[in-house]
Amino acid sequence: MLYDTTADVIRKALRGLGMAPSQAAALCGLPERDVISAGREPASRETLLKLAPALGLDPEALAGLPGYRPPDALPDEITRFDLDFDDETVNAWLVGSGWGEHVLFDTGDDIHAARGRLEERGIRELDVFITHNHADHTGGLPGLKGMIRHLYGPGRGEAVQPGDLLSSSKLTIRAIPLPGHCDRALGYLVSGLAVPVCVTGDALFAGSIGGCATGEPYRQALAALRAEVMTLPDETLLLPGHGPATTVGSERKSNPFLA
Repeated sequence: MLYDTTADVIRKALRGLGMAPSQAAALCGLPERDVISAGREPASRETLLKLAPALGLDPEALAGLPGYRPPDALPDEITRFDLDFDDETVNAWLVGSGWGEHVLFDTGDDIHAARGRLEERGIRELDVFITHNHADHTGGLPGLKGMIRHLYGPGRGEAVQPGDLLSSSKLTIRAIPLPGHCDRALGYLVSGLAVPVCVTGDALFAGSIGGCATGEPYRQALAALRAEVMTLPDETLLLPGHGPATTVGSERKSNPFLA
């Protein structure tokens, strides 16, 4: 299942643009009540096609979002930890280099959950990379005490800046800037696996993006995703902070914000 519905996407676009439903309605020729309804519940394809241009969204991608299923098959070296977070879930991604060493991207919200998943696999030591400093992605850090060999992230552990090139076993990991949803948020480009990988945190979800404050944060988010992620090869596997994995090529066609 996708993390965001069409209603979620519409609300995020309205907020990012600082646009009232009445303004969007005037731009697209729909009744205001239809715009308000589309931000709360499923809307007709006709409504979505009309509304999308007013919000800077791709019409076909928005209308097709309910049926969008990204190609989220994972190679053997990557495991998704789909961890509980309030009444939803959050991802932590375990990447194995194939040489008995492991890297964990984000830790989930619960102090015990990620550690339990790692112990089930007999993993006692690993490197940890944090994409951004929201609690649902860092709450598991205290529970990993004694397991973390190196901790990397924006403003914690061994502080990482965009452009930094890091190594973990046979993997090469480069930090990229993905601001907007969270100040100083990073993505990570991972090479050394069977396919190129980009860990996006909450900057990008399959079919959507992370929620952003109005104005500059929203513009920064879209600009960074277009410059840093959508320029990657189509086969690049994207590992988001919530929801299923996807690929650059799939998002280029089916993400309403980026298509």
